[in-house]
Amino acid sequence: MALSVSFTSFSTLILLCFFASLFPGNAFPSQLYHHPNHRRFASHNYRDALTKSILFFEGQRSGKLPSNQRLSWRRDSGLSDGSAMHVDLVGGYYDAGDNVKFGFPMAFTTTMLSWSVLEFGGLMQGELQNARVAIRWATDYLLKATSHPNTIYVQVGDANKDHSCWERPEDMDTPRSVFKIDKNTPGSDVAAETAAALASASLIFRKSDPSYSRLLLTRAIRVFAFANKYRGSYSNGLKPYVCPFYCSYSGYQDELLWGAAWLHKATRNPAYLNYIQVNGQSLGADESDNVFGWDNKHAGARILLSKAFLVQKVQVLHDYKGHADNYICSLIPGNPFSQAQYTPGGLLFRMNDSNMQYVTSTSFLLLTYAKYLTTAHKVVTCGGMTVTPKRLRAIAKKQVDYLLGDNPLKMSYMVGYGGRYPQRIHHRGSSLPSIAVHPAKIQCSSGFSAMKSPSPNPNILVGAVVGGPDQHDRFPDQRPDYEQSEPATYINAPLVGALAYLAHSSGQL
Repeated sequence: MALSVSFTSFSTLILLCFFASLFPGNAFPSQLYHHPNHRRFASHNYRDALTKSILFFEGQRSGKLPSNQRLSWRRDSGLSDGSAMHVDLVGGYYDAGDNVKFGFPMAFTTTMLSWSVLEFGGLMQGELQNARVAIRWATDYLLKATSHPNTIYVQVGDANKDHSCWERPEDMDTPRSVFKIDKNTPGSDVAAETAAALASASLIFRKSDPSYSRLLLTRAIRVFAFANKYRGSYSNGLKPYVCPFYCSYSGYQDELLWGAAWLHKATRNPAYLNYIQVNGQSLGADESDNVFGWDNKHAGARILLSKAFLVQKVQVLHDYKGHADNYICSLIPGNPFSQAQYTPGGLLFRMNDSNMQYVTSTSFLLLTYAKYLTTAHKVVTCGGMTVTPKRLRAIAKKQVDYLLGDNPLKMSYMVGYGGRYPQRIHHRGSSLPSIAVHPAKIQCSSGFSAMKSPSPNPNILVGAVVGGPDQHDRFPDQRPDYEQSEPATYINAPLVGALAYLAHSSGQL
């Protein structure tokens, strides 16, 4: 069998020998012949990926779905949410593959969607309206969650009981318990992030819907005042319900700085600038913690505040250029301040659980800071190394390209993008037959047979980005493996901005 050579492969061999005779030694150009699956020289369709990255949010919707719902395998769910506390909490997003509405990651998702549109919405063309709709689906809910002064409803659903079932959101019968923070049970972290979400979103609707924008900003101001006055971490008072799912490990100081930064941007009120000046140090402005995600906002706050100095020439914030530079230097290989780890295939690697969230959030910050530096005609200096905006964009592009398929497995980690992508994502609605196919209720424990099945998910959650490969670029594509196979809204949100920039810069928008 080993000696059997087809005519096609024999002809290819003759051609290779011919080319080799033309290019002796190492001069043979490898790009003349490569495997059909080899993506190294292929340009990604960033516009298609952008469309799908926003479409994903429709699959995460809770509440009454609109008539123009595009992911039609989803139906209405959670229509009595909030009734346990006599408040309307219908709507919002499920954070990941479960059926709980966690306010902390939902607020961060909203902030990052808004920031994506603020920086790169002008490049989105036809997707700008879809991005606005995705933001509004969240802010409508956050307005409900903050309707009572000095109170925020921060979670709907008992996570422990929800995780003991594997059922469609349309079928869920686990308790829709409601959890809140107030003066007696403070939560400055989730409150300040909610303020950031409302403030950033107010900028998105300032021209298109001024009255809605004013409502968002007025609420953001009130919510931030509550966060600052009644200080404490929400995972202290609500520990049995929010931990270990979304414990606030980094404390609440980073959210207070982040929230103040967004309110300064949205209001231009000097009181917030003064707050940042007076409290910045105690809130960790110069900490060397270089992780940015749903829990830790330090790096994001530094980048955001650096714009006020670089672009708007707010001199009192000059230190934030240095703080932002320190973050950037931590990511750049080969300089004395480098802290980042990368997989053999080149992916930024922070941790096993949902690592792709750090890839997307870091890529967004790199592209955003590159934009600010370009406007100000500045660079970053890491020891003796000069890092240009062009270098930052190249690093971000490489990360996004890895996510879309330029990796050792030649696999896209965005569902529905490319020829090969995860088939067995850790997501209840995607993994169980839809209402249209199976109208009868699927009971709590009955769904576990689907969860453990090796069969592909019947419903494609288009645009979902999963947790991603391990530190050795391996990805088993197994549904029970939530660390690698579960999508989340906060993975996608910063990617929206990054894809809009890449689609534009490659001439696709």
